[in-house]
Amino acid sequence: MLDETLQDLDTPTPEGDVPTLAEPGLLVMDVDSTLIDEEVIDQLGEAAGCGAEIAAVTERAMRGELEFCEALRARVALLRGLPVSVFDTVYESLHFTRGALELIDELHAHGWKVGVVSGGFHEVVDRLADEAHIDYWLANRLEVADGLLTGQVVGDIVCKTVKLHALQAWAKRDGVPMGQTVAVGDGANDIPMIQAAGLGIAFCAKPKTQLAAHHAINERDLTQVLPLLRP
Repeated sequence: MLDETLQDLDTPTPEGDVPTLAEPGLLVMDVDSTLIDEEVIDQLGEAAGCGAEIAAVTERAMRGELEFCEALRARVALLRGLPVSVFDTVYESLHFTRGALELIDELHAHGWKVGVVSGGFHEVVDRLADEAHIDYWLANRLEVADGLLTGQVVGDIVCKTVKLHALQAWAKRDGVPMGQTVAVGDGANDIPMIQAAGLGIAFCAKPKTQLAAHHAINERDLTQVLPLLRP
C-alpha cells in the first residue's frame, strides 16, 4: 500500500553504477505480461464476451497510442454485470512468468525488497502478491454492487505517474537510494519508472518502452535480470 510518502516527490535522476546485490535494494515491476504471462483485463474481457475488443484496446494502450486512463475506463465499462466470482476463475488461469518466483527469492536472499505496480486490479494482484511473497503492491480496484461489477473504477487509476511515485515512495520508505532500484515493465505506462530507476529494464516490451530503457530482455525469463546486477 502507498501512504503519504507518495506526495511531493520529484522525479530523480539515477546516479552511479548499476545496482548491486551486495547492498539492500528495491525492484519494482509491472504485473500483466511481466510478473505474469497474461493480461488480466483481457481475461476478464473473454469472460464478458468482448475479449477481442478489449484486447485490441489493451494493445494500443500498451504501445502508447492511447491515453492509459481513458483506455482503462473504456475497457472496464465493458465488464459491467460480471459477477465478482469471475476473479476466482481468472486467477486460476494465470501463470507466473518463467523465473519470476526465482528472481524474487534471490533478491530477498540478498536483503532486497520487491514491489509490483499494476494497471490491473487488486482483486487479482492481492492474491498474486501473497503467493509470490511480494513486499509492496499497488493496483486499481473495481466497483462492485450486489455482487456484480458496475463497470467503474474506484479511486484514482494507477497510471504511469502513480507507478513512478510508487517506486520513489517505497525506496524512500526503506532508505534505498534510487541508484539501488530496478524497474521492470513492458508497456508505455512503465516508462517513467523505468527511466527513474538505477536500472530500468524493458521486459519483452513494446518498441517505445525498449527505446526508453537502460536494458532490454526479450526472452520470457525474469532470472535474466540477475546478471544485470553487480555482485
